[in-house]
Amino acid sequence: MSTAVRNRILFLLFFLSGFCGLLYQVVWLRLAFASFGIITPVLSVVLSVFMLGLAVGSWAAGRWIKPASKWLGVSTIYFYAAAEVIIGLGAFAVPALFRAGEGWLLPLGEMASFRYLLYSALILGGSIVTFCVAMGATFPLMMSFVKEVEEDERHSFSFLYLANVIGASAGTLMTAVVLVELFGFRMTLMLAALMNFGIAAVSVFLGVAHRAKAIPDAPAPELAATGTRLQPTKALLTLAILFMTGFCAMGLEVIWTRAFTPVLHTLVYSFALLLFAYLWATWIGSWLYRRHIRKGNVIPTARLVAILAVSASLPIVLNDPRLSINNIEAIYSRFRFGGMAVALASIVPFCALLGYLTPKLVDRYSEGFPRGAGKAYAVNVTGCILGPLFVCYVILPALGARLGMVVLGAPFLLVLLVYWRSKGLTGMWRAWAGAASAALLLCSVFVNVSYEEGTPWKGAEVRRDHTATVISYGEGLEKRLLVNGVGITHMTPITKLMAHMPLAIHDDPKSLVVICFGMGTTFRSSMSWGGVKTTAVELVGSVRDAFPFYFSDAAEIMKDPRGRVVIDDGRRFLQRSDEQYDVVTIDPPPPVEASGSSLLYSREFYEIVKKRLKKGGILQHWSPSSDGAAVKAITRALVDAFPHVRAFRSVEGWGIHYVASLEPVDIPSPSKLFARLPETAKRDLGEWLNGDESLAKALFETTLASEVDPKKLMDADANVTITDDRPFNEYYLLRRYLLGAD
Repeated sequence: MSTAVRNRILFLLFFLSGFCGLLYQVVWLRLAFASFGIITPVLSVVLSVFMLGLAVGSWAAGRWIKPASKWLGVSTIYFYAAAEVIIGLGAFAVPALFRAGEGWLLPLGEMASFRYLLYSALILGGSIVTFCVAMGATFPLMMSFVKEVEEDERHSFSFLYLANVIGASAGTLMTAVVLVELFGFRMTLMLAALMNFGIAAVSVFLGVAHRAKAIPDAPAPELAATGTRLQPTKALLTLAILFMTGFCAMGLEVIWTRAFTPVLHTLVYSFALLLFAYLWATWIGSWLYRRHIRKGNVIPTARLVAILAVSASLPIVLNDPRLSINNIEAIYSRFRFGGMAVALASIVPFCALLGYLTPKLVDRYSEGFPRGAGKAYAVNVTGCILGPLFVCYVILPALGARLGMVVLGAPFLLVLLVYWRSKGLTGMWRAWAGAASAALLLCSVFVNVSYEEGTPWKGAEVRRDHTATVISYGEGLEKRLLVNGVGITHMTPITKLMAHMPLAIHDDPKSLVVICFGMGTTFRSSMSWGGVKTTAVELVGSVRDAFPFYFSDAAEIMKDPRGRVVIDDGRRFLQRSDEQYDVVTIDPPPPVEASGSSLLYSREFYEIVKKRLKKGGILQHWSPSSDGAAVKAITRALVDAFPHVRAFRSVEGWGIHYVASLEPVDIPSPSKLFARLPETAKRDLGEWLNGDESLAKALFETTLASEVDPKKLMDADANVTITDDRPFNEYYLLRRYLLGAD
């Protein structure tokens, strides 16, 4: 087999390996949200453990592959094949481990507790770490094989890195845009497993084609001992830069996910687009490095660091909301194209430079030998492990997104100072880099603002925790709630009816649980019934803390022993609760396509709700959409789970109130229904209608008059539904824009 043919095969193998690796990351992250909660710590743990596995695998394989191959007398390509088989087994093992871990964690109480966060991180990490270790081992294992067949190769890491990054970019995009929508999570994972097993089979073929021979010894004793022939000071600096770039890059990825939410929105495609932009830019940088190797004009590290110091501030400066908007409505309209394009483009220079610098430093440190490459790559990935955790638990709660980006950009300025007198920086370079980085840093700290800081909303209250940034702003009935810059709710009678309508329909309500607290309107309306014990479940602690901003009597209501607010994932709360309720009312965060929202719309979720309803109990489920395929899927899931479902369009002409029960739902006339309300509840319903009782009664009349037959809302195709495996409402690009079926 010629060298050119072999290299093409190796490139294809690492392309497919990178494709599968990011497919697993995207799907495992979504499955982790389902099992452990849609919170930033879960994102951080998945990213960190993913990187932990890569670091351990890279170091261990680089350290032990030569003695293991020599002891067994086989080519290292067989070890690579075994690693790919292990990765493929993760497609089957991880979902099962997540489900088991979810059950183990139910007795630990609220999701916001330290104990839950600790044990969930350990279980989540333990579920995926073995397979991530196998992923990390692939680089030094394949580099060992390259050394077997081509002793003089010194840049094999960057060659494999480029193929892997291109595959990772394609895997990210294809998984989010095509595979999950067509096949669901389970079949998508099976497809990835088949690719891993195919890679293993081809690797065995290569092992047969190239008979095993010993991996050549390092050309110098110091390389065998330390993994590099660099001088100790330069070697230490190289490792320090690799650690720092990993720490800052992955930490910034977590911050960007929160900071860009207002323009990317809370769609599954948002994270995929951000990750794709990150990987695509990394690919461009790696490609340029490989091109410069062939031409013999590689850019000096000092210049790369100088440009990095400047580009680190671009996401702050270019995404200032005051550059092109003056009000909240304009923020939403920016999602169309402009704001999204600016957000993604602002990270491209930084990521491309890292894509150039990382393989350059690893190649320089290792000279193509697996031990040095494994060590250097492990140090880089160790930074990737710690960055997301530090950002999630320290930087974001304390400083927020803008200052967090400033803090993570500062190390590049320090490294620039180290290289200040380097030969790679001429006087012109020093002047340009120094002036530009200083000016952008000052603007980032003292001039620029971010979406989460309340601009352009005067009088806004900003609250932060490890889960989200919460903004409360406005006056009177114009108050608004934003979570990570996305509008969640406003003061509308719809949210009052979410409590009053099902309570009035029920013959003798004694208990109600509200899933998704929001402004607290539904919780407060339920409390106005006096004898109804009310529990509200909210994922974000800062949302609960904002309750007094919207209602002057919030403090008094929170002291009432009949009510409580639990910080937990709504689905998880229902699973771990041993109570049953007369009414369960649910108001999922908008839009109906929001990432993770299917977990509150799926057939499996409705089965959980059924177990928490008393005999004659009622589910009130709100959908913010009135039309489209998503509504058809939601209705089908409800009808499949509940024998009795009724649907009503809202008083404002948008959205649907679903009322479901295991027993027939008999609804009296609007006047009789209104008469069932206690006087305090009637006053609450008419609170935003100048206290006019006739207008309050008209809310019932308008809602009941707009009833629609659920059968007319469903699709004739029974597969147009929502399940945990097929989140129909979240993945829609193909059917909406290619098939025109939405």
